[in-house]
Amino acid sequence: MAASPHDSQLYAKLFNPGEIGRLFTDSAEIRAMLLVEGTLAKVQGAAGVIPEISAAFIHRAALEIPLDPGGMAEATGRNGVPVPALVAAFRKAMEAPEHAQYLHWGATSQDIMDTALMLRLRQALALFHDGLSALLSDLATLAETHAELPMPGRTYGQHATPVSFGAQVAHWGFPLIDLRTELATIRESLPVSLSGAAGTGSELGPDPAALRADLARALGLTDPERSWHADRSPLLRITAWLARLATALAKMGEDLILATQSGIGEIRLGTSGGSSTMPQKQNPVGPSALVALAAHVNALNGAMLAAGHPRQERDGAAWFTEWLTLPQLTLSAASALETARTLAPALTPDAEAMRAALNDSRGLLHAEALSFRLAAHMPRPEAQAAVKQACLRARDENRHLAEIATETWPETDTRDIFDPVAALGTAPQEARLFAKKARQTA
Repeated sequence: MAASPHDSQLYAKLFNPGEIGRLFTDSAEIRAMLLVEGTLAKVQGAAGVIPEISAAFIHRAALEIPLDPGGMAEATGRNGVPVPALVAAFRKAMEAPEHAQYLHWGATSQDIMDTALMLRLRQALALFHDGLSALLSDLATLAETHAELPMPGRTYGQHATPVSFGAQVAHWGFPLIDLRTELATIRESLPVSLSGAAGTGSELGPDPAALRADLARALGLTDPERSWHADRSPLLRITAWLARLATALAKMGEDLILATQSGIGEIRLGTSGGSSTMPQKQNPVGPSALVALAAHVNALNGAMLAAGHPRQERDGAAWFTEWLTLPQLTLSAASALETARTLAPALTPDAEAMRAALNDSRGLLHAEALSFRLAAHMPRPEAQAAVKQACLRARDENRHLAEIATETWPETDTRDIFDPVAALGTAPQEARLFAKKARQTA
């Protein structure tokens, strides 16, 4: 098995992160770091920190000169960070030592890497937003179309009361609406990093704060107005959001695994997996991937939290932990979103199977409604106890609860109670409310 399934030729289609995958490659990281170095030089030249002619040369070179990641590997292994090798390789490639000497002026490796990471995460979060909106659109159609399709509601794995399939879809989707709303705020607050060796900006010129603000504006990032070298809150906020996204999608996966299992079969996936030996199998591969990916993302988020309290002004071990963790966490969350987007438009409820499940319950899903109807004529505790006894009779005698209710309480009209559509309560309204909210632009 490949070290990462996301870029494995064998597993790439099972755990596919989509376009976000291209943002977590060596070449993407180097390109982002060069962009930061070039833009830093440009704002330093404008501020008079370095010669303006050198700043212009470095900025242009950063856009034009490619660097080979493999050529930096040995130095990165020795230094524990790729920026020294990148700076050395870039200075050499510029072939203009009179200008190259001003590259990386006053900055430190973490400034460049953290800022470059924010540039890549900005693109990733934009793709997450677009993917979420597409998924919500498909779920909105599904919820609206089946707002009044009754199915058995289940609690603790047992029949409870009737719900609608549209409402179940809405319950998958409402957390995604909240996540999409929160994402807008996260995307607007991605911070630049420019603090120098120990976070004081001591070699960044006469006004380090103004320079940091200039760099933030030039890159389209926010100015945190402080060093965040040893405060990983900006990253932890993003990974927490990704973990909640994967968890919300896993809820959809769990429900689909149960809904497609033998003996229930209330939802058809459109696509399913086969067995190497059992021809009859149609395995819920996509839903299972959603559950597995959430477990992976949440485990990795735990690692991010464990590294979220770096020692002193900077901490190599905590930083290395982020490098090992963040790419896999982001790609697994992206893979979950891609999987859900593939599943959603192909989902088809089996209305006959749902109706059969409602009928096979012998009316027991309506026991609560019956107890409230009887409570109009007797104390509620007595009504509950009486209905409980009626349910036991229905099970023992293999009879429908409606038949026993008519027989036991002939003076009370209970016929409408056993209509699943009439028993849906607010489920159709919830389904339609979700569809409305899901289609709103965020």
